[in-house]
Amino acid sequence: QVRLVESGGGLVQPGGSLRLSCAASGFTFSSAAMSWYRQALGKERELVATISSTYGSTNYADSVKGRFTISRDNAKKTVYLQMNNLKPEDTAKYYCKVVRVGVSYWGQGTQVTVSS
Repeated sequence: QVRLVESGGGLVQPGGSLRLSCAASGFTFSSAAMSWYRQALGKERELVATISSTYGSTNYADSVKGRFTISRDNAKKTVYLQMNNLKPEDTAKYYCKVVRVGVSYWGQGTQVTVSS
């Protein structure tokens, strides 16, 4: 079955960096586009970044452009989110997502807290 496991979250000061990882299993990872979402307390879940399967094309939310980088390692079946220059407003639970045969699969999420 499809399984996504996020890791790498934590508490970081403003201006700091974190790298999130999402380990995937149960599907052909190299042929799947992957996405990172986040959800802050009391807010709706929002798309942060997406990476395509074939060419690794990327797209970002305006709020993270120039600060976050999504990447993938098909050999390790893992997608990453490098987050630099973190701001308090980046505080949220971060989830990775994959869609297979019209069904969305989510990981359990990893908490990122940006605070001094």
